[in-house]
Amino acid sequence: MTDPLTGQEDVAPRVDHDAAALIATAHAMADAARAAILPYFRNARLRTDDKGIGRFDPVTEADRAAEAAMRAVLAEHRPDDAILGEEEAAKPGTSGLTWVIDPIDGTRAFISGTTSWGVLIALCDADGPIYGLIDQPYIGERFEGGFGRALVAGPMGVAPLATRAIDALAEATLFTTFPEIGSAAERAGFEAVRDRVKLTRYGLDCYAYALIAAGQVDLVIEAGLASYDIAAPIAVITAAGGIVTDWQGGPVHHGGRALAAANPAIHAAALAILRDIP
Repeated sequence: MTDPLTGQEDVAPRVDHDAAALIATAHAMADAARAAILPYFRNARLRTDDKGIGRFDPVTEADRAAEAAMRAVLAEHRPDDAILGEEEAAKPGTSGLTWVIDPIDGTRAFISGTTSWGVLIALCDADGPIYGLIDQPYIGERFEGGFGRALVAGPMGVAPLATRAIDALAEATLFTTFPEIGSAAERAGFEAVRDRVKLTRYGLDCYAYALIAAGQVDLVIEAGLASYDIAAPIAVITAAGGIVTDWQGGPVHHGGRALAAANPAIHAAALAILRDIP
């Protein structure tokens, strides 16, 4: 069988047939999204609309085209699966599996010409994410986790994903997308962790989660997330050895406040600060 990530003949232990088909479908979706998005990136003619919910919340032609392209792949290959996406209505299914997709996570970054945006694809069962992709089309990097796989493919080739073993906040690198994270209480919680880490950076959207899986970043703290923002990062980070929960240590695949960590020890250190935030 040809590996859908590397294009090479698979020499690792084979997953069962259903898992292999699901992996191939996810990569076909990511390929379709890349093709739909890239003609719009850094294009002066890109049309952007504001969803009009609170502060500026953009959606572009590229978002809509990418979600339509991924749904078309599913209509052909997995018509019985449910779909939850950001730009179109949810589609019910009968298979017990749901694809949770964000065609462009980081649309603000996309319209600004930066490269921290990405395509998020997660496959969930009744218990949450079981497989996920974080794809950055312009750089050409694809992070994969689930079904026994934890890999990144990109300009430097294919490499395994593995999180870092740092266990002290004083040595940790922390990311969040917005410095003004969430509510006043949520901001105070984030800042309490921020004041204890070695380095804090802002603005990477989904790419920060990919960097946890790649062993470059130790923590990402966010609030106000939707399921399509966090389901794929959960799968990728978990496969690489990390942990993603809400701020009380429970499941977060339905969205809300997320704490993503490279390992259980650094997760516990941050959780001890965040769990009492109202």
